Amino acid sequence: MADKPDLLQRPRRFYKAATAGPAKGDSVGGGFAVLLDGRTPKSPAKSPLVLPSLALAEVVAAEWEAQVEVIDSTAMPATRLAFTAIDRIRETRAEVAAEVAAYAGSDLLCYWADHPTPLVERQKRDWGAMLDWAKAELDVHLKPASGVIHTAQPPAALASVEALALTMDDFTLAGVAYSAGLFGSTVLALALRAGKVTGRKALDLSRLEEIFQAETWGQDAEAVARAEALAIEAQVLERWFAALRR
Repeated sequence: MADKPDLLQRPRRFYKAATAGPAKGDSVGGGFAVLLDGRTPKSPAKSPLVLPSLALAEVVAAEWEAQVEVIDSTAMPATRLAFTAIDRIRETRAEVAAEVAAYAGSDLLCYWADHPTPLVERQKRDWGAMLDWAKAELDVHLKPASGVIHTAQPPAALASVEALALTMDDFTLAGVAYSAGLFGSTVLALALRAGKVTGRKALDLSRLEEIFQAETWGQDAEAVARAEALAIEAQVLERWFAALRR
């Protein structure tokens, strides 16, 4: 049987083993590298795949080790995020921090439903707890509102988020920016980064209304499949942040 066309475009696995270890060479400036038979692969911009912690390098190396006949980048989310941190974040920190603040400006957790009452109560309880955490732990004061009409957040709150983002290293900032986009919520991204919630919990909170509707009207197979795909990404982000904290 002939190979599928998309497989023909993917490079074949050219290494026997993928491991992680201390980066070598003056050009890398320390850190821990992914090693393919002892050699470090390069990012699309030709920078070595070097991570700030051994634990994170092991997370990325595990994706390379999991490849079989061909290297499927779509199945390597941690590797793609590492390349983003290496190639993009260090050059555009201010812009990415502004993106994180922009997500806070329209944070999903601030838009509570008007009805039905059980959903509103769940949002006030679960989303309200996360907003309270952000206020107490991060000094980020976001205001919830009812309905879907955009509500401007206090400039001081958005400035706090942006300033916090700028204090992060490139790899943490990359993870927070990606998480904020995945969840539609900077608060959930920051909570995941801090270990306040798991990846699955953050995703479920971001899908609270969808989950409520499924409980009320029944599951949709396509929605379930989409949620499971998102859960894989959320769990990778959980491992990403955990590895950065080690």
